[in-house]
Amino acid sequence: MIPKTPLKSHFYTGLTEAGCDEAGRGCLAGSVYAAAVILPDGYDNPGLNDSKQMSERQRYALREQVMRDAVAWAVGVVTPDEIDHINILNASILAMHRALDQLSVRPQAVIVDGNRFKPYGDLPYTTIVKGDGKYQAIAAASILAKTFRDDYMARLDDEYPMYGWRKNKGYPTREHREAIRQHGISPYHRRSYNLLGSELSLNFEP
Repeated sequence: MIPKTPLKSHFYTGLTEAGCDEAGRGCLAGSVYAAAVILPDGYDNPGLNDSKQMSERQRYALREQVMRDAVAWAVGVVTPDEIDHINILNASILAMHRALDQLSVRPQAVIVDGNRFKPYGDLPYTTIVKGDGKYQAIAAASILAKTFRDDYMARLDDEYPMYGWRKNKGYPTREHREAIRQHGISPYHRRSYNLLGSELSLNFEP
């Protein structure tokens, strides 16, 4: 087994740095969530990694550690209606901006998972492909975004249990799409998406 490469603590030397990541971009239903996290200087949590590489139990345990240890953390949300109006890329960036807006400590720089971002005020920023597996603050944001969105999808599952959201979290599984065929859509589905996954797209009123 190849040992995991330790995640780096900072990208910007000497600056208060916030790491950002989102969850739910590829889902057919539900809001997109993003988190922003500022970790203490020299912070090192060997458990941190890309949230997709962890079990659910590990993610929730690490969420508690991040919330306890972070200098500041926040979660931003963009709704399905907003996603349909501005598209998912812009919605993902807006969710990160909303998370940054809520931080109790203003960062001096931002590092973002992925390769797309828009300026946040006048702060310097860097996008890092697979950054949630390279930098601790992005990994921490990945865990918060994922777990808070999972909690939200579990609540939606209580309202609309026929879609199996507690299990699929809104992603386009075969079972989720079959439920859409059988039951139609909910108020939480993203109407701008190809919900059936075929040329037989559903027709919606604008």
